[in-house]
Amino acid sequence: MTLKQQLTSLTKPLLLACLLSGLTAPLFAADATSDNTAAKTIPLEEIRLFTEVFERIKNAYVEPVDDAKLLEDAVRGMLAGLDPHSAYLEPEAFSDLQSHTSGEFGGLGIEVGLEDGFIRVIAPIDDTPAQRAGVKSGDLIIKLGDQPVQGMGLAEAVKLMRGTPGSELVLTVVREGEDKPLEIVVVRDIIRVASVKQRMLDGGIGYLRITQFQVNTGKDLQSAIEKLKAESELNGVVLDLRNNPGGVLRAAVEVCDAFLDQGLIVYTQGRVTNSELRYNATQRTLIDNNVPIVVLINQGSASASEIVAGALQDQARAVIMGVDSFGKGSVQTILPLTKQRALKLTTARYYTPLGRSIQAQGIVPDIYVAEADVNLKDSGNFIKERDLSGHLENAKAKAPDPSEALVSMVESDFQLYEALNLLKGLAVVKSAAAARQTKAGAKPQ
Repeated sequence: MTLKQQLTSLTKPLLLACLLSGLTAPLFAADATSDNTAAKTIPLEEIRLFTEVFERIKNAYVEPVDDAKLLEDAVRGMLAGLDPHSAYLEPEAFSDLQSHTSGEFGGLGIEVGLEDGFIRVIAPIDDTPAQRAGVKSGDLIIKLGDQPVQGMGLAEAVKLMRGTPGSELVLTVVREGEDKPLEIVVVRDIIRVASVKQRMLDGGIGYLRITQFQVNTGKDLQSAIEKLKAESELNGVVLDLRNNPGGVLRAAVEVCDAFLDQGLIVYTQGRVTNSELRYNATQRTLIDNNVPIVVLINQGSASASEIVAGALQDQARAVIMGVDSFGKGSVQTILPLTKQRALKLTTARYYTPLGRSIQAQGIVPDIYVAEADVNLKDSGNFIKERDLSGHLENAKAKAPDPSEALVSMVESDFQLYEALNLLKGLAVVKSAAAARQTKAGAKPQ
C-alpha cells in the first residue's frame, strides 16, 4: 500500500494529527459530531494535495529523504508563510531566544527580519561587532559569506551568523544611497547587552539609553535613574530608543510605568481570550511629572520601543523626536512543543492607549529630525571686545569657555543635540514662568 493510500485510510482526526502534530487540537471538537461539520472544518482537498506532494517527493526526489525531515520542513513552511515573525524554533533557535531575552548570547549583534526573501537589518545592537563594523538599520543582507540568502529561512540565516568568537563573517549588504553592494567584515563575539545606560548631559539633562528590552530592563532603568538623581537635579530627560529592536513586552510596560503615574499603557487583541490583555500604569513613578521628557526614535526602533513611544505620546507625557519608527505592531507568543522545540507564533496586535495600531506604519514623531552629518562653518577670526588693547575687564565674570562637548555632539549626534536643545528651552521657559509667578505674588515694598 502506498503512503497516499495509507493516509487516506486513516480517520480524519488521526490524519490531521499525523500531518499537523499538536497544532490542530481545536479542530477535533467539530470532528466528533458529524461528517458534514467535519467537512466544513477540515480542508480534505488540500490534505490530499499534501499527501500527493509528500509521496512524489518520497518516490521521485534525486536522493532519499527522511520522513521526519519532510514533516518538520512542512511545519517550518507553514509558519514561514504566515508572517515574518512567526517561526518554528528548533533546539538551537529555542535556546538562542531564551538567552537573547536574558541579555547574553553569541553572534554578530544584529536584530534581523525577513523581507522579500532577503534578510533586513532591523537594528544593530549597541557595542556589538556588527555596530562597530558599520552595519546600519535598513541594510538588506544579500549574502552571508559566500552563500546567497534569497529564499533562505530566517532560522537558517541566524544559524550562519552564529559561530566561534573571533571568527570572521563577510556580510554583503545593499544600502540605500549606495551605488553597489557593500562588503562588511564582522568578527563574531559573545554578545553581552547592557540593557540601560545613563549619563548626565549639559544643563542638568539626564540621558537614558535603552538598547533592548530584556527581563531585567525595568530594574536596570530604576538603578540608572537613581544614579542620575544622585548626580544632579533633573531638569529634563532624553530617553533614547533609537535602533532598539524591542524584546520583552513586560519590560516595555515597566519602562512606561517609570514615567507615568496613571492611565493605560498598551492593550492587545487577538483571536483567543488569553491574548487580550490591558496594562495600566501604577502610581510608582520614578520621574516627576514636571520633568520634561524627549524620546528619540528612528527606523530601527521596533516593537517594545514603539509601545513605549506610543504610550508616552498618547498620554502627552513626552515629546517624540526623530523619524518614523519600524512599524512592528504584533505580539509573538512562545508555545513550547517539547523541552527543546517551540513555536513563535503571532497571536495578537497591540494598540496604544488611544487605540492606534502602528503595524506597518510606525510611530510618527511629534518633531521630525533626520539623522544628519553637520559640518560647522568656520566662524573666522572675528575680533571681540576682549581682543582690543586696553579693554575694560569684567570684574565679576570670567569669559565663558567654548563648550567642546556640545560642538562634538552637533557633529556626532545631531538628533541628540536637538533633543538637548529642546529640553534646555523648556527648562528656560519653566524657570521664567516661576520667576514671573514669584514676582506677581510678591508684596510691594
